[in-house]
Amino acid sequence: MKKWERDKWKHFYVGIGIGMILQSVAVYLFNMQLVFSYLLTFTALLVICYGFELFSLMTGKGHYEIMDAIAGILGGSLGIVLICLFIFLQSA
Repeated sequence: MKKWERDKWKHFYVGIGIGMILQSVAVYLFNMQLVFSYLLTFTALLVICYGFELFSLMTGKGHYEIMDAIAGILGGSLGIVLICLFIFLQSA
């Protein structure tokens, strides 16, 4: 990950925020059904990150690169884990 360009780190950090927001909303909406909320959040994260890259490819606005989507998904996964860890620590 040290060889990532600055752009990939930006996608990673934005992904963390997206993952945290999506997981927080999913836990709130589905009343602490954590496994379901994990799956739903991760699926939404995949759709958003890769969908943004597809949008860039189809419209020509931006630069399509699959590694951008992967960096966003990795960051989003970290965001999901952080929120889940927070929930776990709050309930203990």
